[in-house]
Amino acid sequence: MTKQIDNWIIYDGECPFCSRYVKLIRLEQTIGNIRLIDARKNPPELNLLKEKNLDINSGMAIFFNGQLYFGADCINRLALLSSPIGLVNKLNYYIFKTPLISRILYPVLRIGRNIVIHLLGKGFIK
Repeated sequence: MTKQIDNWIIYDGECPFCSRYVKLIRLEQTIGNIRLIDARKNPPELNLLKEKNLDINSGMAIFFNGQLYFGADCINRLALLSSPIGLVNKLNYYIFKTPLISRILYPVLRIGRNIVIHLLGKGFIK
């Protein structure tokens, strides 16, 4: 019997951009089961990031087929894995399919997330 690999995405559930993004990219249609994990609920997966000195406030992460991708690498991997159906997914793919472009644009997205979190009075994840 083959053991199924546990794939998941961990993100800030209080960030309206992050929450909508992980739902809009429709990964279930391309890779099957994937758990969407709200980092604000202090899940055990958050400890994996901490052990690797990765701060969830600096980026979301995907654990896919035994490999952890964080920040710009995560957004690049999500673009490559997401469904080609729908305008959002097509834009996501064409914008973030290249690792270099992902590394350039991801800090801008993170700044936007931090501003929104501050304006909403949510504070950073501990």
